[in-house]
Amino acid sequence: MNRKVIEFLIRAKKATYAGKGAEVTPSRPGSHDLEFIEGSLKYIDTYLGGEQFAGEEALWENDVPFWSMNYMGRLLNNGELGDFLKEALSRVPEDKPYRGPAEYSDGDYLYKCSVEGSFIWFTGYEEIYNKGIKIYECIFHGGSIK
Repeated sequence: MNRKVIEFLIRAKKATYAGKGAEVTPSRPGSHDLEFIEGSLKYIDTYLGGEQFAGEEALWENDVPFWSMNYMGRLLNNGELGDFLKEALSRVPEDKPYRGPAEYSDGDYLYKCSVEGSFIWFTGYEEIYNKGIKIYECIFHGGSIK
């Protein structure tokens, strides 16, 4: 994938959910939708739920979809994340611009993310621990749309 698209995706992620961006009009009943547009590129993140959730991020160029990622996550063991997940996701790496970095910690919290594949076809798993106890997990997958 070209550098322009990766850089756009990273800016979009940092400006929307991870950056506490404002939601736009929901596309479906009960959904939370966030949108970022620059020129001909558009990013939309839409999700359902809260403590247990499912969602999709997608990219368009000139209103033609070309990339998407689905995710499903949940809180475990009565865990509370506060803003820690958003902190981790705001550190999205350029070489794997899907969720957060391979590892990030702050205080008692530890975030881990593993990914297999490339931008055109990938799967991944992220988890968060608080004082060594797993309190969150999320699976995700995606790639190019043709």
